[in-house]
Amino acid sequence: MNMLMEGAVLLGCAVVAVPLFQRLGLGSILGYLAIGVLLGPSLIGFISEPTEVLHFAEFGVVMLLFMIGLELEPKRLWDMRLKLAGLGSAQMLLCGALLTPVGLWLGLELPAAALLGLILALSSTAFALQVLSENQQLATPHGQSTFAILLFQDLAVIPLLALLPLFADNFDASTGSGWAGVVKGIGMVAAVIIVGRFVVPRLLKMVARSEIHEIFTAAALFVVISTALLMEWVGLSMALGAFLAGVLLADTVYRHELEANIDPFKGLLLGLFFMAVGMSVDVSLVMERPLTVLGLTLALMVGKVLVITLVGRVARLKLAEALPLAAVLAQGGEFDFVLLTAGMAAGIFDQTLTSLVISAVTLSMAATPFLYRYARKFGAAREAKRPYDEDFGQEAPPVLIAGFGRFGQMSARILKTQGINFTALDPNITQVEFVRQFGSRIFYADASRSELLRAAGAEHAQIMLVAVDDARMTTQIVRTVRQQFPHLKLFVRARNRHHAWELMELGVEHVIRETYASSLEMGNELLVAMGYPSARAAEVVRAFREMDDTMLKSDFENRHDPEALVTSAKSAMEELKRLFQTNRRARHCGPKR
Repeated sequence: MNMLMEGAVLLGCAVVAVPLFQRLGLGSILGYLAIGVLLGPSLIGFISEPTEVLHFAEFGVVMLLFMIGLELEPKRLWDMRLKLAGLGSAQMLLCGALLTPVGLWLGLELPAAALLGLILALSSTAFALQVLSENQQLATPHGQSTFAILLFQDLAVIPLLALLPLFADNFDASTGSGWAGVVKGIGMVAAVIIVGRFVVPRLLKMVARSEIHEIFTAAALFVVISTALLMEWVGLSMALGAFLAGVLLADTVYRHELEANIDPFKGLLLGLFFMAVGMSVDVSLVMERPLTVLGLTLALMVGKVLVITLVGRVARLKLAEALPLAAVLAQGGEFDFVLLTAGMAAGIFDQTLTSLVISAVTLSMAATPFLYRYARKFGAAREAKRPYDEDFGQEAPPVLIAGFGRFGQMSARILKTQGINFTALDPNITQVEFVRQFGSRIFYADASRSELLRAAGAEHAQIMLVAVDDARMTTQIVRTVRQQFPHLKLFVRARNRHHAWELMELGVEHVIRETYASSLEMGNELLVAMGYPSARAAEVVRAFREMDDTMLKSDFENRHDPEALVTSAKSAMEELKRLFQTNRRARHCGPKR
């Protein structure tokens, strides 16, 4: 009952705090951290043993790595080998060297200080990937580089754990226990690869044939948990084992089913992990030695930002990518807690030093979302000032296109067939550089900034198509254009009906709902497949389109009244049915030949 009560309180706090933090623009991670600090032993004390919660919640990180593994087929992982080894090793070694003086400042001998430097070089897989996911940046160049570095760090935990006894005062080199652990770990990795490749798919096939959904869920959880426990049994990272299992199952037919079954557990346990990290903060120690904790946090984050930015630039990442890469990896990691605790048990670190470093690591995690947001804006602003982005040329095409994804590209190709020139703006540098190879007039620019629109020729253009995928960004661009360039005729992509009304409030006359036309076309095909003559199907779809377009405009006045909208929809459907019935009777009663 005590465990149920703790679970109920944690869930209740999460339900209230996380949406609130999200709405305030602070992100879900800070919401979970705040709950942890509040309920932890340092403040209210509702949870008295945060280490137990943290140990259990680590399965959230395990499941996160399994889900990531499912997205990576072995071939893709092999293609990443150079980035994995190059970026990962450079980041670890350089950050470790730069952070070694931190250990000397805390009174450690050089070997122990070097070990502490390597531990602090690790970043939080859970925090970094969650921040990237919330900002939809996993597929960007800095997102891919972040993943490669984090994967290398997870691999590096294995030798770090194995080498801990070398730094202990009572280590006996003749036992060779550390190296035996490495050999045992390699053997277990090989066993997981063999079983995951040849045994698990057959097990899942047998379970799938039973057609019992909950048993497949149990099988998915069994694969993840058993692999993680086997890895921990030989002293390796549980998350690494789960990642390996995910990679081995990525090219099987069960990939999406596994992902759907694991995802709810992953989300809840990750939230619990972030709360457990917040519980680990020793508020009394922070209040007692605030300058030491703050100094440690700044040294950790500034040192890692400098090194990782340099590594990113050497790896030929542009500044707009290198800065976010450094910011999202600037914090300490969850494996810091494991390694620091193990180091304390081995007599390498004392209790006070461990508590100070854990507090600094937790503060660095809390600062990561803010630092990442600032780094993205600063990097984008610097990149926007590059000569080829500011120099849009003397020509001012009649059409501006904001957003050059699938929607914008299709419209642009139609314009191109008719010889109509356009200028396209997109904030995704990867997309810009790819499309430029085909000779399109596209520039890296944020279309919500009036000075960039002016430089792109908005004052002389006639029409602007806003084809941005993000609804909030679309609305922001429309506001800017309506204020600064009211002469432009706007054609705007709307996410849905409610977004269309929001745009109509801003005075946009030409609103195109992004899936509307394709849905009508699909409806036409469905009617034909049901035996309707093509002309009859086209007539039905045309009548429905006219009715829906009329409703979109007539319901605009009642958009905030749900009851009026329901009444209007019912009335329109009845009117449409009457129209079709009248047409049908007219055809049957007409003159016979």
